[in-house]
Amino acid sequence: MSFGWPYLQMLKLSQVIVVIPEVPGFPGAIKDTLTIKLIMAAQWRTINRAGNSIMELVSQAGFDPHDYISYYHLRSYDRINGPRSFLNTILQKTGYSYGHAQAALERIWIGPDRPEWESNGGTLNTMEPGNASQINASIPRSRWSIPKTVAEARKILKAYESASTASDREINDSVGQHALKDSTKLQDERWLGTSEEEKDWYEPILLPMGVAFPHSVTSFITELTYIHSKLMIVDDLKVVIGSANLNDRSMKGDGDSFNSPQEIVVVVEDTDMIPSKMNGQPYQAARFAATFRRALFKEHLGLIPPQNCAPTNANDVTTFMTPVPNAQVDTTDSPEDHVVEDPLSDKFLALWNGTAKNNTDIFWNIFKTVPNNMVRNWTEYNNDVPNVSPGHVSTDLSAAEIKEKLAGIKGHIVQGYTEFLIEEQDLVTGWEWSNWNIFLPLWI
Repeated sequence: MSFGWPYLQMLKLSQVIVVIPEVPGFPGAIKDTLTIKLIMAAQWRTINRAGNSIMELVSQAGFDPHDYISYYHLRSYDRINGPRSFLNTILQKTGYSYGHAQAALERIWIGPDRPEWESNGGTLNTMEPGNASQINASIPRSRWSIPKTVAEARKILKAYESASTASDREINDSVGQHALKDSTKLQDERWLGTSEEEKDWYEPILLPMGVAFPHSVTSFITELTYIHSKLMIVDDLKVVIGSANLNDRSMKGDGDSFNSPQEIVVVVEDTDMIPSKMNGQPYQAARFAATFRRALFKEHLGLIPPQNCAPTNANDVTTFMTPVPNAQVDTTDSPEDHVVEDPLSDKFLALWNGTAKNNTDIFWNIFKTVPNNMVRNWTEYNNDVPNVSPGHVSTDLSAAEIKEKLAGIKGHIVQGYTEFLIEEQDLVTGWEWSNWNIFLPLWI
C-alpha cells in the first residue's frame, strides 16, 4: 500500500470507526487456545503489527493513525438470579431442586411423541447456579433423571413454580437494561438473597481425592457482545451488509466457508436524501444509511430506552422490532439523533471515546476483563488475570459499591484492545504466517 499526496489530503477529513468482537467465538482461555490466538494475531497483523498493517503504514507516511482510525468492542453486564438461600427455600417447600426443574423443562422441550424417552427416560448433567464460576473442569457435575413423560415433567415444574411468591415476581430477570436510557436505577433493583450472596459467597468444592477448597461465587457477570454482523456504512451514503466478511476471502464468492460459495452481500444506495451534518458542515445524507448508523450509535452509547418486550404486552413492540413493510418512527429530529448526527464533530468524538473509556475502566475495575490494553505480555497476563472464571467479579468492593459503579456504564461500547499482548511479537511473526503454512488460507 502506498500513500500519495491526494490520498493524504483526503485522509485529513477521514474517520474510520471499526467495531469488532473482543475475542473470536471459540471456547477456552486466550493463552491456552491456539485458534483464538491465531485469529487474534491475524487481526493484529492487519491493524497495527508485523510491519505491513494499516496503522503502521499510515504512521510511516507521517500521520498519527489514531487520529483517523480507531477500534472498539461491545460488552454488557447482568446479574444471575439464584442465591443459594432462595434455592434452598424452594427445595424445602417442594422437595425439588433447581436441577429437577431443569430436567423437567428439558423433557417438555423434547416433546410428547418420543416413545424411547417414555420407555427409558434419560439423565441430565447440570451445574447448579451457585457453581457458575467454577474454574476447575475436573469438578463433577450433578446428574438428574429426566422424567419419562411430559405429564410427569409438567407436574414437577408446576410444583417447583408453586414455591414462588409475590415478592419473587418483583425481581427482574435481567438488570442489564440500566446500561441504556432507563427510568429506574440499578441501585434500586431488589434481590432475593443476602447482600453477601449478591456480591459473592463461599462454599466448599470437593475435588478428586477428597480435597476441598473455598470457592467464590458471584451474581454479577459480564460478557462480550459478540458482533457477527458484516456491515459497512460509508459517509452516511452507502451500506454494505450481508453474511460475507469484508475481505477477498468472502467477497470473491468462492473462498469462504472452506472454499464453498455460500456468501451473500447487499449494497444499498439510497436516493431518499435528508439534511444532515458532516464535519460541522451541512450535508445531504441518504436516509437509510444515516438513520441506520445513528440507530446503532445511539444504542452503543446508551441513548435509547431499554428494548424490553414482554410476550403478553403488544404495546412493548416498537417499530424497530418489526420487519418491512412496516414503517419505522422518524427520529431524525430527536435530541438523541442530533447527538450522533455528525460523526466527524469534536463533540461527538469526545462523547464516543469518553464513553468507551469510562465503560472500559469500570469493567476492568470490577471484572478484570481481558483482552485489555494494560496487559501487554504474557507475564502481565499471568499476573493480572484473576483466578476466577472469565466475566465474574474480581474485586473487594461490596455489592452496593459494585452496583454504584456498574450504574455508570452507558451503552455497550468499550475501547478496542489493539495494545493487548503487543510485546509478544512471536504471535504475529514466524513460519505460521508464511506461504509454508498450507492451512493458513482456511482461517485467514
